[in-house]
Amino acid sequence: MLGIDPGTLRLGYGVVECRGTSELRYVECGVISASPRDPRPVRLAEIGRGLRDLLVELRPNAVAMEEAFYGKNVQSTLALGEARGVALFVAGEQGLAVSGYAPATVKQAVVGHGRATKDQIGYLVRALLSLRRTPEPDAADALAIAICHARAASAPRGRGA
Repeated sequence: MLGIDPGTLRLGYGVVECRGTSELRYVECGVISASPRDPRPVRLAEIGRGLRDLLVELRPNAVAMEEAFYGKNVQSTLALGEARGVALFVAGEQGLAVSGYAPATVKQAVVGHGRATKDQIGYLVRALLSLRRTPEPDAADALAIAICHARAASAPRGRGA
């Protein structure tokens, strides 16, 4: 599964493999970056191309992304929405549906509470996946999203009426 932490300058990605109902194996993580000197449409196109190449190479069977949230800065919120739109479009091109998770849900799934710091997320992602080093923050966030999705997908489902 591929977790995505979208942004207009940096898109974090993290890939984990789910074995059975609870065992996760680290595959890859990193950041797709664009130049801050370029206009936003050019940056978004660059990030979209990088994500497309990544999806073609890694062929994930599931994609999860942090849901947009309303921040104090309206322009930042709009930019995040644009970055999410590019990621949704590229995933859709590859025939992949995207599951979304609120930031607090991701933090709860990885750290155990919804107000975790970036450092706490990085530390727990490193521990959960037995990594030698803590990934950079955008990649750690993306891995946390993938872990959240893996746990949600393997959670027992209640019986419908």
